[in-house]
Amino acid sequence: MSIGAEVAAHLPFLRRYARALTGSQSTGDAFVQATLEAALADESVADSLRGGRVPLYKTFNKVWSSAYMEVESAESVGSTHEIAAQDQLKRITPVNRQALLLTTVEDFSTEEAAEIMDMSADDVEELVREAIAEIERESATSVLIIEDEPLISMQLEDLVKSLGHEICGTAATRTQAQDVVADKTPGLVLADIQLADGSSGLDAVDDILAIQSVPVIFITAYPERLLTGDRPEPTYLITKPFQEDTVRAAISQALFFGSSRPLD
Repeated sequence: MSIGAEVAAHLPFLRRYARALTGSQSTGDAFVQATLEAALADESVADSLRGGRVPLYKTFNKVWSSAYMEVESAESVGSTHEIAAQDQLKRITPVNRQALLLTTVEDFSTEEAAEIMDMSADDVEELVREAIAEIERESATSVLIIEDEPLISMQLEDLVKSLGHEICGTAATRTQAQDVVADKTPGLVLADIQLADGSSGLDAVDDILAIQSVPVIFITAYPERLLTGDRPEPTYLITKPFQEDTVRAAISQALFFGSSRPLD
């Protein structure tokens, strides 16, 4: 397999990571593009990408770390929403979030994350502990779960409650979700994409966002269907079957940015 083909296979997931790390689809994609340009400009870097995801993410990390302060400045972002997100990042240590994302959402081992971040495994573990402590200090909110599999819905309910949040309702169909929102206002939505009656979680979320702004985390067994680049992509996307730490990290990110959509 060529280097280009190897990198292309990992790009949807690197873009997901970049969006979650920066809070912006456009900013995340800009960092991914800069990573590819760095690889093209240095033959040794390009050769290293034959090693799979770890060297690709390591190259991304070097680009992101070196340019991060520029992205934080108001002059480097376009929208008020994005400026607000970057202001949030100034208050929460970004490297803690990075360690947590790598070891949960991106499913790297502690050792792999350490290689990507160019630090020891012990340091990564400490960063993850700090990130979890930050998550637990997040303000409690009310969560709507849109999920047609009862066992998964119950698992998510238990997890959400363990994080100090309350459940404003559960729904297995688009209509049920509409009924919940008509009565209660969620502060966060966890949504499956394919629902029991053949309706779409995407449509159910669109219904909610037409009424109010709320952060959304999508859950699906087929993330690649939404990571095509053909349309605005969900910032927070969890793959089934999921790890509870992955959901924990995504909830933290979604509440942290308070975003109902990817930043443009």
